[in-house]
Amino acid sequence: MTVLDPVTLAVLKGRLEQIADEMDATLARSAFNPIIAEARDLSHGLYHAETGETLVQGTAGLPIFVGATAFAVKAVIEACAKEGGPREGETWIFNDPYDGGTHLNDFRLVRPVFRKGTLFCWIASVGHWLDIGGNVPGGYNPRATDSHQEGVRIPPVRLMRDGVVDGAITAILAANSRVAQSNWGDLNGQINALDLGEKRLAALLDEYGEQTIAAALDALTQRAASLMRAEIAALPDGVYEAEDFLDNDGIVDTPLPIRLRMTIAGETMALDFTGSADGCAGPLNISRATTIACCYVALKHLFPEVPSNGGCLHPITFTVPDGSILGASAPKPVGGYTETILRVIDTVFRCFAQGAPDRATAAPFGTINALSISGWRGAGHRWVMFCFFGGGLGGNPETDGLNHGNNPISTATIPPMEILEAAYPVAFRQWALRPDSGGPGLHRGGCGAIYEIGLREGITAEAFLLGERGRFPPFGTNGGGHAAPNRFSHGRADDRHEPPMTSKAFGIALGPGETVRLETPGGGGWGDPRARTPEAVARDVRCGYVSAEAARRDYAVALLPDGSVDAAATAALRGAGR
Repeated sequence: MTVLDPVTLAVLKGRLEQIADEMDATLARSAFNPIIAEARDLSHGLYHAETGETLVQGTAGLPIFVGATAFAVKAVIEACAKEGGPREGETWIFNDPYDGGTHLNDFRLVRPVFRKGTLFCWIASVGHWLDIGGNVPGGYNPRATDSHQEGVRIPPVRLMRDGVVDGAITAILAANSRVAQSNWGDLNGQINALDLGEKRLAALLDEYGEQTIAAALDALTQRAASLMRAEIAALPDGVYEAEDFLDNDGIVDTPLPIRLRMTIAGETMALDFTGSADGCAGPLNISRATTIACCYVALKHLFPEVPSNGGCLHPITFTVPDGSILGASAPKPVGGYTETILRVIDTVFRCFAQGAPDRATAAPFGTINALSISGWRGAGHRWVMFCFFGGGLGGNPETDGLNHGNNPISTATIPPMEILEAAYPVAFRQWALRPDSGGPGLHRGGCGAIYEIGLREGITAEAFLLGERGRFPPFGTNGGGHAAPNRFSHGRADDRHEPPMTSKAFGIALGPGETVRLETPGGGGWGDPRARTPEAVARDVRCGYVSAEAARRDYAVALLPDGSVDAAATAALRGAGR
């Protein structure tokens, strides 16, 4: 067995991560649709030859994809085995959300990498394609009751044989999309990313040899497992329970509980989701693989020093009831998986807050607000704008939450307004921070945002929304307050309408002068709001994060007309509240 010194191991870790990072960059620069090119809704990595376990991930790829793609590679390994095993020059493609996927828009390309005729590892690319059919342009159908209403489902199939793309496969994909040209560009970007990754890995193997690189990959996996055990051992042994809720499934207006029992015993952790809602009628179901993947994301947030590979999960066991909202199988709809995984992450955070309150963070805004707007340009050309939106992150033991950030499932960026307006016939009427949306606390939750979108002259369109946190706002911790809930409306300035399902809306007709308006949640607060210094509260008011009324109500801080602290009135307010 090859034993590596620490310096060599560190160098190889950086070199391996650079391969995945270059693959990320290649796809981002060549993709056609803004969700990949601008938002970076993508991921690449290297995976174990036999098990599919994550070996290396890119530093800019979506963490949720990293966790799920290990299951995707395993699915391809099993598909290969039925056809005589993997072959050089082949690449597999699929988007099956129940077999290592997430939802139908996320297409996975998986390729075996051979070295001197022997399989060395797998490399994989994931990217969010703009439209893959279904009832709703963009795929986020808030009223879907099975996966057939969300788009075309592709099982693991060979896309390339001997380095040549199978035209029959691409023809099927093109026929099932409203924007086939966009998907074609994204597909070629993913193929190019895999080509580059294979080339870079071959060069590294030429330089160091197969045994050395294999030893490095094994050492990095074992190190991640060892560090995770140490992190778990530092927590108090015990059983911690938490629950949170999804507003509804878009079909039945009933809350859906996500329940978690976290058991810490020495160096091991058990995550048991027994008691969570049964599989629902609407599109908020997720598969077992996706549930485990979002637990991986939550744990990486809690233990950031642990290397990002499959070793993170070695000390952890999972109980995910089959048939539950977290253990769905075909054809349960899964298009809104992003909302459910965010709630799973929140429940992990909430359990952790009981075992280690001094390290806990309050809940982030907890919804991507998947918005699709679609219509026709002149000459019969279809356009589909899909976008997700930001909100506030939770306060934490050290600082306030970030204003207008992205959710913890991803390192994606919110597409810039200028890019969206350049690509589609829309106009943003407002893009601003939302005052009083962050939960009050010693460390205040970050502010959510306000987005208002209309259409250009002479254009009509349809809008669809799949969001959450309209009825169950992001929670505070350690005495911090809840954030403001999500709010969606549409219509004219003097005639606004809110959907009965709060953050889910289907087939909204938009015409001249009409807009859709999102007011996204902030993050929860951390710690007693009355422990926040009056000067910090006054600054929040000056910056527009908090109103003077909320300063008095939530923080017991009174301000003078010039915005400075009224010391006497504040002392009276804070004394009266004790």
